[in-house]
Amino acid sequence: MEQTLLYKKLKDKTVQCMTCNHYCVVPPKRRGFCCVRENQEGDFYSLVYGKAIAENIDPIEKKPFYHFMPGSRTLSIATIGCNFRCLHCQNWQISQAIKFKEEINFLGEDLSPKKIIEHALLNKCQSIAYTYTEPTIFLEYALDTMKLAKKNGLKNIWVSNGYITKQAIELIAPYLDAINVDLKGFTEKFYNKYCGAKLKHILENLKLFKQKNIWLEITTLIIPTLNDNFKELKKMAEFIFQELGLNVPWHISRFFPSYQLENIPATQIQTLIKCREIGFNAGLKYVYLGNVNDHIGSDTYCSECKTLIIERIGYQIKRFDKNGKCPKCKEKIDLID
Repeated sequence: MEQTLLYKKLKDKTVQCMTCNHYCVVPPKRRGFCCVRENQEGDFYSLVYGKAIAENIDPIEKKPFYHFMPGSRTLSIATIGCNFRCLHCQNWQISQAIKFKEEINFLGEDLSPKKIIEHALLNKCQSIAYTYTEPTIFLEYALDTMKLAKKNGLKNIWVSNGYITKQAIELIAPYLDAINVDLKGFTEKFYNKYCGAKLKHILENLKLFKQKNIWLEITTLIIPTLNDNFKELKKMAEFIFQELGLNVPWHISRFFPSYQLENIPATQIQTLIKCREIGFNAGLKYVYLGNVNDHIGSDTYCSECKTLIIERIGYQIKRFDKNGKCPKCKEKIDLID
């Protein structure tokens, strides 16, 4: 248990959390929306510091990152909890676990920041990925790990819903190398009904990450009948192009029935292909398909001459670029090694 970094003391030992955009006002002996930050007599504590619910070695493409250190290995960590309530969550067993438990001390194993770094180096990982659930809700744990990672030559990457306050972004920005943000839809109605959040804060933060020169990739899970409106997806693609840049990779992923949306069928491949066309037509250079069985839409091509640059079969890659340039026309490929 660790005292949180960002909160404000109010009257009668009530506190306001300043970590995510819910800005929860929490009375004594209660927890915030994420269920893992607790008011203990006027002081606010993280209940998940040093408690990892998951630790795995992953290919970085699995996050997904296709243009940041392609072909490298990352040590992925997570705690329980989330500041969203997505009805389609694919990791609900750990993100929403606290909703079904009163005590959380046993939900996770002791894993210090120092041990995380040791494990990463021992397994020849080049980065630490804060992923699976939402790293914002274990900010203190993540930040201490990120600082040690930097000292040991490791990169830090977040896979996030983007619902983080500007104060928290200022804390992590000096240590954060890359982030993949789930842009789950493009209407306030969708975010409110299916995620329990507000879209506007995420759009603001996407622009802020870009302004701070943190490598940015975006993922959108296409859910039939809920966020697969082509007009809305066109607006999303145009937002990425106009506000974030044509070189920001957009990952369009296939939905499979899960959690509280088991009644909705899997996304049709033709829908994904159409979404990819929308991204290219908006001017984006790199648009990918995820959660499909073959390599359709997973390879990287030169945006100028369409020469194959990175071939992906599953999470295995074969690169053809020379020093980050197209081997045929010498066009610069937007990626970080």
